[in-house]
Amino acid sequence: MSATVGTTGAAPVAAIDCGTNSTRLLVASAGPDGHLVTHERLMRITRLGRGTDASGRLAPEAIERTLDVLREYRAVIERLGAGPVRVTATSAARDAANRADFFGPVAELFGQEPDLLSGEEEATLSFLGATAELDPADGPFLVVDIGGGSTEFTLGTEVPAGSLSCDIGCVRLTEQYLHHDPPTPEELVQALSIVELHLDDVAREVDGAADARTFVGLAGTVSTAAAVELGLAEYDRSRIHHFRLTKAAVEDVFRTLATEALEDRVWNPGLERERADVIVGGLCVLVTIMRRFGFAECLVSEADILDGIARSLLR
Repeated sequence: MSATVGTTGAAPVAAIDCGTNSTRLLVASAGPDGHLVTHERLMRITRLGRGTDASGRLAPEAIERTLDVLREYRAVIERLGAGPVRVTATSAARDAANRADFFGPVAELFGQEPDLLSGEEEATLSFLGATAELDPADGPFLVVDIGGGSTEFTLGTEVPAGSLSCDIGCVRLTEQYLHHDPPTPEELVQALSIVELHLDDVAREVDGAADARTFVGLAGTVSTAAAVELGLAEYDRSRIHHFRLTKAAVEDVFRTLATEALEDRVWNPGLERERADVIVGGLCVLVTIMRRFGFAECLVSEADILDGIARSLLR
């Protein structure tokens, strides 16, 4: 998917997020009102973290898929004259004993190794990106970034007041617990229970998480749930960004996708084919958060860690 908006005279910066499931690029500059002006936003499903949870290593084919996309992104960055560039790596790289096999070629492409973000750094950048354009009167916000290998929870209004990174995500839960097509009821119960245990940690470590005024959901699982609810034949950022996804809608999307075989699931409007095999794992996280903390709705944000990384370069 891609989205291109108008440009300004200011020199753009480039942010790249190498996640467990996808690799994404944002080229942006600072607008006169303090908002980001987007020159290019791209996402490719690369599955850098496929199998990492079990093996503790990045697979050679996953590394090469991701490097192919990074070569594409470098060409885009050069075409747009962007700089500086910040490349980050998250859960999959944190877990991999052989991340140097990936970091070395990335350094050759961009002149620097990726920043290996800690869970706390990832949470802070996600919060910065997601809340920059929100009204502080709607806070405190619980910003939740559901990734492929980890999920970050951050509470705050204008700055983070507490955060926690948990080892649950759409790829990790799928690989560990959802082995049948479609998942069996027993597998779903187990995955939901694992998420519930992690939410015990969130409730204990992030004081006030359940009492947040606004629950803000980030990343592919949340965006996909919104797109399926809206029945979008094609990705439309303007319709997804700040869409209010009700708990009833999340439950309905979860129930539908979790009971369909992959060959049927892929036909749901709004669901990318490349994400269809792991979406149920991600929805296990989203639906459990809403059940456990009693949130009636989720504010979907397409501004996320990429926007936070770009803002860190524009300071």
